[in-house]
Amino acid sequence: MINMAKKTVSKDQKKKEVSSSKDEQVGFHKGSLSTLSKERAELGRILQIIEQLMQMHVAALNELGVDLTKEVEQMKTETKMQNKKKPIEDVL
Repeated sequence: MINMAKKTVSKDQKKKEVSSSKDEQVGFHKGSLSTLSKERAELGRILQIIEQLMQMHVAALNELGVDLTKEVEQMKTETKMQNKKKPIEDVL
């Protein structure tokens, strides 16, 4: 007959386990927020670079005599035509 001793765990030990688990979770979430914050800042920097490049191309097209306002109006009308598609409920 094998007699296994019951492991007795005091209330203090249980609280320590819960608090360390809570501390781990807090650390995990803080680390995640830090990483995501840095990623968001990098994304903003990339968007600024893209905006600058687009402005450079717009300026170059203006110098070449291309009227972008006509093209923008044409794109708006094309977009309106495409937006008149059936609602997703009808498609399903």
